[in-house]
Amino acid sequence: MDEIEVRELRPEDEAGVARLFAACEDYFVAATGVPALPADVQSLYYALPEGAAPDQKRLLVLCRGADDVVGLVDVVDRWPDVGSCSVGVFLVAPEARRQGVGAGVARRLIEEAAGRGMRTVVATCPGGWEPGLGFLRSLGFEIGGPEGQAGETVGNRTRHPGEKGLRTARLTTAER
Repeated sequence: MDEIEVRELRPEDEAGVARLFAACEDYFVAATGVPALPADVQSLYYALPEGAAPDQKRLLVLCRGADDVVGLVDVVDRWPDVGSCSVGVFLVAPEARRQGVGAGVARRLIEEAAGRGMRTVVATCPGGWEPGLGFLRSLGFEIGGPEGQAGETVGNRTRHPGEKGLRTARLTTAER
């Protein structure tokens, strides 16, 4: 596996994130019933659950080399409580999947969150998206049953009308 840099999303990364969204059409169709739209990149900046402050939002890109965006993580720290963080989206480009990229980055981020006092990580995954469910299980997440309705808060965002059968996954981090 090549070295993956994880850093905050910068405006100049938006084109790479748009390409990532287009490449991950399989995920978006499984999650929402439709492919991602170009405006979905901009909406990342504004998607917050009710009660969360903008400074809690972290948009991270996974890069191979200087500008090759191969993944994205959308997380809200200290939400829904100070001991938790919620992941809205964790995407890995199809060409980087099954190479340990996602698992390696996820483990680093979980360890970082635990080091900052967060004892619970919450994520969501479409109920029929076996690659995502398997990924979460491999990291030790407990997968809950399908839940929720359109318009409800899920993970760290509002549920899209096309999202059906989302599963909530929870991980209790190790004490540091």
